[in-house]
Amino acid sequence: MEVQSPSPMRAVAPKPNFQLPPSPASTVKDPNSGAESESDCSAPVCRVDDEPGSEGPRPYTLPPKTRQNRVLPEDLKTPDNHVERDPRLIRLTGIHPFNVEAPLSDLYDEGFITSKDLHYVRNHGPVPRVEDEGMLDWQFTVEGMVETPVTMTLRDLIQDYEQVTYPITLVCAGNRRKEQNVVRKTKGFSWGAAGVSTALWTGVALGDLLTRAVPKRGARYVCFEGADKLPNGYYGTSVKLNWAMDPNRGIMVAYKMNGETLHPDHGKPLRIVIPGQIGGRSVKWLKRIVVTSQPSDNWYHIYDNRVLPTMISPEASVDLPDTWKDDRYAIYDLNTNSATCYPAHNEKVPLTAGLETYKIRGYAYAGAGKRVTRLEVTLDRGRTWILANLDYPEDRYRLAAENETLYGGRLDLTWREACFCWCFWDLDIPISQLIEADDMMIRAMDDSMMVQPRDMYWSVLGMMNNPWYRVVIHKDGHHLRFEHPTQPALMPGGWMERVKKAGGNLTNGFWGEKVSGEEETVVEQEAEREICMVNKDIKRDITIDELRKHDGQEQPWFVVNGHVYDGTKFLEGHPGGAASIFGAAGQDVTEEFMTIHSETAKAMMPDYHVGSLDEASQKLLAEAEPEAEGTEPRPIFLQPKAWSKAILTEKRRISADTKIFSFRLDHERQLVGLPVGQHLMLRLRDPATREAVIRAYTPISEGTEPGVLHVLVKIYYDTPERKGGKMTQALDSIPVGHFAEFKGPVGKFEYLGRGRCSIGGKERRVKKFVMVCAGSGITPIFQVLRAVMKDEDDETKCLVLDGNRIEEDILCREELDALAAKNEEKCELIYTLTRPGPGWKGLKGRMDRGLFESKAGPPPADGQALVLICGPETMEKSVHEILKGMGWKDEDLLFF
Repeated sequence: MEVQSPSPMRAVAPKPNFQLPPSPASTVKDPNSGAESESDCSAPVCRVDDEPGSEGPRPYTLPPKTRQNRVLPEDLKTPDNHVERDPRLIRLTGIHPFNVEAPLSDLYDEGFITSKDLHYVRNHGPVPRVEDEGMLDWQFTVEGMVETPVTMTLRDLIQDYEQVTYPITLVCAGNRRKEQNVVRKTKGFSWGAAGVSTALWTGVALGDLLTRAVPKRGARYVCFEGADKLPNGYYGTSVKLNWAMDPNRGIMVAYKMNGETLHPDHGKPLRIVIPGQIGGRSVKWLKRIVVTSQPSDNWYHIYDNRVLPTMISPEASVDLPDTWKDDRYAIYDLNTNSATCYPAHNEKVPLTAGLETYKIRGYAYAGAGKRVTRLEVTLDRGRTWILANLDYPEDRYRLAAENETLYGGRLDLTWREACFCWCFWDLDIPISQLIEADDMMIRAMDDSMMVQPRDMYWSVLGMMNNPWYRVVIHKDGHHLRFEHPTQPALMPGGWMERVKKAGGNLTNGFWGEKVSGEEETVVEQEAEREICMVNKDIKRDITIDELRKHDGQEQPWFVVNGHVYDGTKFLEGHPGGAASIFGAAGQDVTEEFMTIHSETAKAMMPDYHVGSLDEASQKLLAEAEPEAEGTEPRPIFLQPKAWSKAILTEKRRISADTKIFSFRLDHERQLVGLPVGQHLMLRLRDPATREAVIRAYTPISEGTEPGVLHVLVKIYYDTPERKGGKMTQALDSIPVGHFAEFKGPVGKFEYLGRGRCSIGGKERRVKKFVMVCAGSGITPIFQVLRAVMKDEDDETKCLVLDGNRIEEDILCREELDALAAKNEEKCELIYTLTRPGPGWKGLKGRMDRGLFESKAGPPPADGQALVLICGPETMEKSVHEILKGMGWKDEDLLFF
């Protein structure tokens, strides 16, 4: 049963005004001098302000004045092209999705309440678009294990329920993760220390909605689901039902932030806000509230916001589904944490200015409604501590008059002891003591006597990082210079990176500094060879209009690092075929080119250099990056000029180091669109650095198989002797439900059927293929072999020579044997092993000249034979030398 017109749970406040005038400018007090000035932001300690329309001063801080923002150029060609944003925000995951924090000093300077402009943002994908005129009709449900399921609109929520307003601090569970990523890369991107913000939220207590819906006996959890459609479904999570019903927990369904309509990045028009818990539980763009007996089974609830045991590596975590589902490792309440904001990173204090003291300042917070009760500072690495001053701006809201309202909601804090917000600390330290110290460190304690730990607890997702916050002090005789642990995202800087680069062991318990008896750590840095990719004699400026005249198949031009290259002269010689260059035409392909190509290829680039793209054109080209997304379903998945996403649905182990990765395409009728003999490009991004990893693969699925894509991959794991494969290990580490990106097709060879081939765009007739492969090099060979064997009218003969180390290394053996058995007249299949087991009956040893002379023989006089070769580089070189020595010409040897 669904109820459309609820009865209120309490006395209903007057219907709030949905749009309010902007707040006035706040008065800021300089934290060092105490001088007051008018500003667009409020400081941690400031005089009271008046809410528009109020009768007098209020004892608490109102939000800072907001800026007039616009849609930024970098967002114009993304799904977020409708969202206005502040350019000061630091992007942590590239341009899209939008995950940002403010510069730490700017965040602190804004004061207790953070504006929507600088509030941190954690988005997993595109921001749902909700027009102003449709907001009040936004519909959501309360369902599941309830006696009275409810469907209501935002208009119903505002009109029929009592409104409350709370100041609430939200914190991303990844706050300070960059420190963990420096020690050892986690699966998360690099937050600095500004993944925390505070706002005034207005809405309805969640308990009021649930009381009306009447949870059934056995109900224990409340699940939330948003409208943000992601690769792994809609974002969702859950909390315990008794928390949701507890007024002390303060969980609310909010529709205003700082007295204004929710900003799109913050959940417009409706969201959950949960005080004292990690931000990942406060679901945005709320559509469903579901009461259940078990925690949420949403992908994001299981594979995000967890602290796994520290001994579990990112690689090992891939095959531990039960561990991920263990709710003991789920994060709900925040842990106690703090950071130093001033002195700022690289701030200099002159020693000649006559200063006697310096006021160090920062923030602290706790979780689950606990209060931070002390903040301690040490200048001697923990031997002695000094108590800092604490200020709790939240407490000033408790002084509000009975039944006082703010932004249409009752200020419901006077009775409550729970703390929902961060606090601020400061301490005046004599300059003389700072000169004597090597560093300063802080730690906070909450009212349960839980104190920040000295050392880091590293975990696979890098969450809840809260060791002592250490700032190093450098002296040069004229200044004190302060160095924070890290800088967010890919920004360089911080003592942790410096120490690690110098060979320090950041896990030795002494912040990476060498201690007596510790072995010297040698960090081998691979020397990067500087390769000039431009012709320094060419000074030509090229506009985007001129570039776009060359985006077709005549004189294809492309851009790498701001320079323009003409690929026309290399169309025939390019190993990836002309399609690779045509696909790059008219585009900036810096990421792909620099990731894939060798130093040899880069050294060839001056021969193709035609000029530089002017600055304005570079900006326009960046904004015009093609998107594979579209409203209409495409019949063909692969696109030559845009990356397309496919969802990983299964990993099937074939051998100890080989798996088949299966991906779901956009819809069940969609074809991959890969010609026989060609390959596709696969792209993943490092979760911490957002660096692209791109490799070419030939799938083993047939091009006519709709809706799916199967890729067989041999995984090269790290060993004590060598580093493993960057792509293969990255692919192995992503969980089922995650996406990968594909582009193509590329390749100079295509099998057209019945002995007809296309090589570099030129057709050729073939009566016999000699197919030579090893390991995962079987995949392009298998693709062509299958096409020949499945066509009963195709009389082309195939000799397959498959060399491996041990019998288990023979990949696709069952399929190969079946094809050979069914086509004995036109297929000869030979395996050879270099380390055969005692039961092996086939050939033994490497593929040497004797094998090729006895099986392949010299090239036929009619020239209608082609050798296809794919395998390790050493094998390819050996085969090339052998066949050349037997009289085979280079034009008859094709290396995949």
